[in-house]
Amino acid sequence: MTAVFSYGFRPFFLGAAWFAGLAVPAWIVMLSLGIGSTGLAAPREWHVHEMLFGFLPAVITGFVLTAVPNWTDRPAIQGRELAGLFCLWLAGRVLLAWPWVPPVFAAIVDAAYLLVLAGILWREIAGGKSWSHAPIAVLLSLYAVANLLFHLFALNGIATDLPERMALGLDLTLLAFIGGRVTPNFTREYLVHARRPEKPARFTHLDMVSIGAVAFASTFWALLSQGAVAGWFLILAGVLNLVRLSRWYGWFTWREPLVFVLHWGYGWLILALLLLGCAALGVGLPKEDAVHALTTGAVGVMTLGIMTRASLGHTGRQRHADFSTIAMYALVTCGAILRVFVAGTGLPTGLVLGAAAACWSGAYLLFALVYGPYLLRPSLDE
Repeated sequence: MTAVFSYGFRPFFLGAAWFAGLAVPAWIVMLSLGIGSTGLAAPREWHVHEMLFGFLPAVITGFVLTAVPNWTDRPAIQGRELAGLFCLWLAGRVLLAWPWVPPVFAAIVDAAYLLVLAGILWREIAGGKSWSHAPIAVLLSLYAVANLLFHLFALNGIATDLPERMALGLDLTLLAFIGGRVTPNFTREYLVHARRPEKPARFTHLDMVSIGAVAFASTFWALLSQGAVAGWFLILAGVLNLVRLSRWYGWFTWREPLVFVLHWGYGWLILALLLLGCAALGVGLPKEDAVHALTTGAVGVMTLGIMTRASLGHTGRQRHADFSTIAMYALVTCGAILRVFVAGTGLPTGLVLGAAAACWSGAYLLFALVYGPYLLRPSLDE
């Protein structure tokens, strides 16, 4: 068994990084030339689908498959099963980008990936009787349904707004659930090592209410995206999670960007909730910019934070952000700021989108180049 298929984070973090680094510039070219791909005829549909159902599921897979052994006390998914799952994910990316592939065939292969992943997760949770982690399996199962609906709508010429909002709502909930677990845990570990007396608050009813508020508000928004009620629910969820974030003492972690970036990413999640809520009320930034506060901001920063920390820790390296890692965080943040706050200022759209794409995708290309050797080789402590 090669090192790359010894643990889930290895192939999927590397695959996600290369894909994010290449797919976003490809979309800019498609947008400029008006090129479509298979059943997703418009560049926008290809871009939306590949970011929501291609890139992000790869990162989620790397995280979940790496965490499952700790959740269930079962062996890690590795070897042929892991290689087969990665090839299925990769096949979806290739087939949807290849214009001569029958659209139905490409859709079937792509939709199969998340269904198989959800099945594997349910199998592991049931085998380890780790039912406390069933919410993650439920969210992934719903994500698979959203992807299936996206393809059914696209193949029948129906607008894909509903499955897009479903996926975005699930992203909000996943970030609140997973980010709300790893951020205080890693912060507690850092503060203990730094010999500080402050400790992040333990998981309480406030955390449960905050996550539930995000799940409820995002579901309501997915069904009634422009409704005032949905807007107020999103704003309430944002405020609750701001209170939640303030209990983790993130400002004491600024000396270690590997930890601080998780707080920064969670801050983007809160901002996205507030901006989406305001957009639903008809005030503030347009809905498209608010959505990108979630996708380029919260997702971009949080995924890089988790990918860098997990890659260092699980390959036996010191968990410390060096200059190149800090550069990744800076690039993805610059890309998000440009896309969310500068794109609508009247500056040339192509210039702003190009600069935002270069920064955002550049962060992931840098990850692939710097961390790729770590992921392809055996761990230092093996």
